[in-house]
Amino acid sequence: MPAAELIFRQLADATSSTYTYLLACPATREAVLVDPVFEQARRDAALLRELGLVLVASLDTHVHADHVTAAWLHRQRCGSRIGLAAVAGAEGVDLPLAHGDRVAFGRRHLRVRATPGHTDGCLSFVLDDESLAFTGDALLIRGCGRTDFQQGSARRLFQSVHEQLLSLPEGCLLYPAHDYKGCTVSSVAEERRWNPRFGGPAGQGPDEGDFVGTMAHLNLPHPKQIDRAVPANLRCGQPAGGDVLPPPEPTWAPLVWTFAGLWEIEPAALEERLRAVTVLDVREAAEWAGELGRIPGALHRPMATLGDAVAALPPGRPVVTVCRSGTRSAQAALLLARAGVAEVANLAGGLLRWRGEGYAVEGGEAG
Repeated sequence: MPAAELIFRQLADATSSTYTYLLACPATREAVLVDPVFEQARRDAALLRELGLVLVASLDTHVHADHVTAAWLHRQRCGSRIGLAAVAGAEGVDLPLAHGDRVAFGRRHLRVRATPGHTDGCLSFVLDDESLAFTGDALLIRGCGRTDFQQGSARRLFQSVHEQLLSLPEGCLLYPAHDYKGCTVSSVAEERRWNPRFGGPAGQGPDEGDFVGTMAHLNLPHPKQIDRAVPANLRCGQPAGGDVLPPPEPTWAPLVWTFAGLWEIEPAALEERLRAVTVLDVREAAEWAGELGRIPGALHRPMATLGDAVAALPPGRPVVTVCRSGTRSAQAALLLARAGVAEVANLAGGLLRWRGEGYAVEGGEAG
C-alpha cells in the first residue's frame, strides 16, 4: 500500500491508555476516527483542521468501560456520523454496524468484522487492502480484553480472534484500542507466534480450554470508570445530568486550538482587541529594539525572565504572547498556562506576520 494512498495517525490518551486512530483519503480529504476519547475531542479536531480533512464518521470498536467516547461531540461540531455495533443498543447511532458492513471515507473503506467476546458488541475494522486492522479490545498486543462484564464470553472471544483476526494475512498490522506497556502496533504474524493467550509454534498454542481457564482466573479489579463510561457510551458520549461537560470555548476572542496544544489568535483579531489584552513580547532586548519594531503597548519580558513576569501581569486581562515568528511565544503561552494564567493565546505568525499584514508597530525600520 503506497503511503500516498492513505493518511494515518495514531493518537494516545495517557489517562485511559486509549489509542485513537485517524484515517483519511488523500484524494477526497474525507476521514474517519476510530475510538475517539471525549477529553481529546479538541485535539482531534485541531489535527483534522491542520491536515485539511473532513470527518465523515466516528467509529467505536465497542461500548467502552474505561473512557467516554467523543463521537457525539464530533457529530455536534462537524456533522460526522456515529458508527457502533447495532447489537450494542446505544442511543443516537447513525451507522448501526454489523459483520460485513463497509464504512467508506473517500476512495478507501474499512470492512467491519464482528469480534464479540470482550463485550457482546465488539467490532474490529479492517482496511480495504487488509494491510491494517483495528482490533479494539478483542486482541491486544500480547494479550486480549477481559471477558467478565458486558456479556463477555471467553469462548466467543477465542473464536473471534482466531476466525476474524489471526486469519488475516501475516503482514497485516494490528492496532489495538489500548496498551498499558507503551507498545503501539503488532502484526498477525507476531500475535500468532508470541501472544501467550492465542499463539505459539504451529500446533503447540493454547486451545480453547486453556484460554477459558486463563480468563476465568485473571482476578482483575473492577474498571475504575465503568459506572460513568458505560451509561455515557450507550448515549454515544452525549452528556446527561451530572456528567462532565466539554471544556468551554474562550469568549474573549475568536481563537483557534492547535494540535500543538495551545490557543492561537490571528493578527486581525488581536488588532481589534489591543486595548483589552496584555501583549507580552518575549524576544531578546536586541530584537525588541530591532528592525521589526514592536506592537504598540506591548510589555517586554524575554523568555529567560518569564517566570518572574507572571505575578506582574495586569490582573483580569487576557494575555497574548508574541515573538519574531510565533515559535518562542508558543512555548511562552504554554508556560504561562501551566503557571495558572487562565486566558492566554499565542499570536499566529508572530511579528513577521503582523508587519507583513500591515498592522501598526512602534520603532523598527520602515517596511
